[in-house]
Amino acid sequence: MADSLGVAVIGAGMAGKAHAAAYRTASALYSPVLPPIRLVSIGDVNAEFGSLAAKRFGYDRHDTSWQAIAEADDIDVVSVVIANSLHREVVEGLLAAGKHVLCEKPLSDSIEDARAMAEAARSASSIARIGFTFRRTPGIAYIRDLIRTGVLGNVLHFSGRYWTDYGFSPSAPMSWRYKGGPGSGALADVGSHLTYVAEFLCGDIKSISGGRLSTVIDKRPLPLGAVMGHDHAAVSDTFEPVENDDYAVFSAEFENGAGGFEVSRVAAGHANSLIFEVFCENGAARFDQRRPAEIELFLNDGPANENGYRQVILGPGHPYIAGGLAMDAPSVGFGQNDAFGYQARAFLEEVAGLSEADSLPRCATFDEGVRNMELLGAVTESALNNGKKITL
Repeated sequence: MADSLGVAVIGAGMAGKAHAAAYRTASALYSPVLPPIRLVSIGDVNAEFGSLAAKRFGYDRHDTSWQAIAEADDIDVVSVVIANSLHREVVEGLLAAGKHVLCEKPLSDSIEDARAMAEAARSASSIARIGFTFRRTPGIAYIRDLIRTGVLGNVLHFSGRYWTDYGFSPSAPMSWRYKGGPGSGALADVGSHLTYVAEFLCGDIKSISGGRLSTVIDKRPLPLGAVMGHDHAAVSDTFEPVENDDYAVFSAEFENGAGGFEVSRVAAGHANSLIFEVFCENGAARFDQRRPAEIELFLNDGPANENGYRQVILGPGHPYIAGGLAMDAPSVGFGQNDAFGYQARAFLEEVAGLSEADSLPRCATFDEGVRNMELLGAVTESALNNGKKITL
């Protein structure tokens, strides 16, 4: 095991700050088995954003180029949390420099680049993983356990949606999120989450059909200054065309069962609504990210007149929570930021050389990131061919 691990985060936006905070708390989540974690640098081309994030989360410095982080001898672990189109160059450069890399999803903005990144990861001397953060959500992990152990039994039907509203206003400023080809909008942004969650619970998707992509706001004003994350800001009277999808819908077939999916970035009133139900042989379960400290569970084990969904409050007996909260007690609660902490802890445990048996479940591989992009590509292909069935 290394004497210590130096950490950097490239990207000081919304998700970048979540990664930065996660590394700060990761070593304190469970028993102290990690080497000392040194918070070294926040990298961002916007020096102001980088400096503010470094000060806020206790990092030693900020850098304005990924190359500076790749060349730094005091950095071992790097999270890459920047625009999808920039992932390949940065990740491949970091791996060539021997850094361990945790890349945000989706892996890239094109399947060709994603496959090249996966090949680079396979030949690297360091570890490369992708952040499928919702796999760390205790409620989702618990539902998976209920399916795998037979309590719920085989999946029959999955119904999921991920609605967001950061783009519902026509005055929301133009950013990289609105640029790119078909399928690189809401589908890539939040549909990537929904598809890996579905496979996490239900197994591999075998085919996609009924794909539809819609752009309902076709132009957006340019911002007058720098914009972070989903922030709204002062805008100019110059507009640029939106190049990708505001809304997407599709159906899928699993090895056992089927599913329906809907994603949006223009669902007014739904800032962050990942909601799904999974229907199984012995009952069903429902999850709503707006209430992340609970699930709803229906088990068909009583008289019909008394049966129905019941609320299950997540606590110390459920995945990730036991031993992972400072106040390790029933009904203390859990939020989405905590999942980033569990993700960072899992990555650091693998980098530090802890055995898989003694660690949290490993982070997803780049090959799994490619798989996720292949699913999104199949949805796009289906949509561009009038809903045609695409076999995977």
